Amino acid sequence: MISVKLPNQSSIITVMTKAVVKASKGLLRDFNELENLQVSVKRNETFVTSADLRADKLLRKELSFARPSYSMITEESGEVVGEDPTYKWVIDPLDGTFNYMHGFPHWAISVALKKNEEVVAAVTYDPVKNEMFWAEKGYGAYLNDRKIRVSNRNRLGDLLVSLGNLPGAPKSLNQSTRKSGSMTLDMAYLAAGRFDVLYSTPNSNEWDIAAGMLLIREAGGVLLDKSGKPIRSEKDLVIMSNIGLSSSAPKLLQI
Repeated sequence: MISVKLPNQSSIITVMTKAVVKASKGLLRDFNELENLQVSVKRNETFVTSADLRADKLLRKELSFARPSYSMITEESGEVVGEDPTYKWVIDPLDGTFNYMHGFPHWAISVALKKNEEVVAAVTYDPVKNEMFWAEKGYGAYLNDRKIRVSNRNRLGDLLVSLGNLPGAPKSLNQSTRKSGSMTLDMAYLAAGRFDVLYSTPNSNEWDIAAGMLLIREAGGVLLDKSGKPIRSEKDLVIMSNIGLSSSAPKLLQI
């Protein structure tokens, strides 16, 4: 298990990393005992496990204890407005639930902190691989104790492309593509240079993308709408890449 103390981290990143590491212990235990995992279906026909709910409860408890006045929104519990609505936690206790249910080791915990609706701190933790992706506005992005940057690849034949949550692959994408089942990890991987381009559907859920947006920005990446222009709102987010691909990445979406 990763050391909670990371280099150059502020008190708020310490709070966030402690919370996700604590939540990860129960998730890992249940992941290794999948035959006992209880699963239900939410109203939108997505799955939720008992592990999701326990992690959600623990994260809310830990973050509320550390910053009791902050608001929060979580995938499983909805939104709670605190005494100080300026700050808001955005929490996904388990991104990649379908992978998790099948014993596929590609899922993560994601926590972001917004100030006046702008993400200022972010943590995405992959407990299976023991990888902590984290960032603060203006201070760069990190993987554990190493600073990360988006890739500098721009030749189309060299790109590794994530289709994120797109319902289908555009026919124009003839290079290597992946669809991992975890948007949170896809965005962290883009920030670390493992993916070169990532596509998403507009209006993605706040908890799926908040942490990843800051990771990508602090790692030197760009967040674009479907036409290739910088996004005005997170609801417009469709394309994520390095700056060298900002003109060609939108063209790949064309069928």
